[in-house]
Amino acid sequence: MMPFAIAVFDIDGVLRDVGGSYRRAIADTVEHYTNAQYRPTLEDIDILKSEGIWNNDWKASEVLIHRYFEGRGEPKPSATYEEITDYFQKQYRGPDTEDPDQWTGYISNEPLLVDTDYFQTLAGSGIPYAFFSGATRGSASFVLQRRIGLDQPILIAMEDGPGKPDPTGLMVAVQKVEAQQSIQNALPVIYAGDTAADMKTVVAAKAQFPNRQWLAIGILPPHAQKDEAYKADYSAKLKAAGAQTVLKSVRHITEDLLSSLL
Repeated sequence: MMPFAIAVFDIDGVLRDVGGSYRRAIADTVEHYTNAQYRPTLEDIDILKSEGIWNNDWKASEVLIHRYFEGRGEPKPSATYEEITDYFQKQYRGPDTEDPDQWTGYISNEPLLVDTDYFQTLAGSGIPYAFFSGATRGSASFVLQRRIGLDQPILIAMEDGPGKPDPTGLMVAVQKVEAQQSIQNALPVIYAGDTAADMKTVVAAKAQFPNRQWLAIGILPPHAQKDEAYKADYSAKLKAAGAQTVLKSVRHITEDLLSSLL
């Protein structure tokens, strides 16, 4: 089928459940550098991320640490950003942070929210896809290729450009799909993510690249669906940040849905 739209996906909270991995690593890191005086809850982390600028979890850990001490009127700890990042990575990946074959940390037990059949169906429906994530390339590739089983997916990761909500990486992902599929016209683009920063990225893309249709789709991460009131609040924040619609699963993004929205 001829392509009629391009789909770009965030990874964390969309393709994999990171409530017990990335967010657990944030909580571990903050607890460690506040001398076990403060361990942020998932709700605390959501509140921070709803500000729309803390997509990088290392930075999120650092700012939560600093805000804790600022709130108590105490000096910030002497730990550098590099030290905070290293501690986080050892929690998330395990003691050997460089060799994916040796990763025994939280990353090794992340529940998947989608499988390779979904992406095959999507592509067969005229929706070529790519991935734009704030995760490191190693972590993102680990889930896309090793866990889900995709073959050389188009991926723009943390190392490849500015972080969200800057839309540069999103546009590069789109351009790579266009080159791969020999697409000449400016097809509509959907971006699916689970944070305010993801939605604001699409808002920024609309402003910078107004020659095509952009659609922000919010995805509720698993931890935000355990309570109806919290789910409603989370959805409202995604819509306030720019989501045109909010879904409970990325699997709900189908040919029929996109045909109705675009």
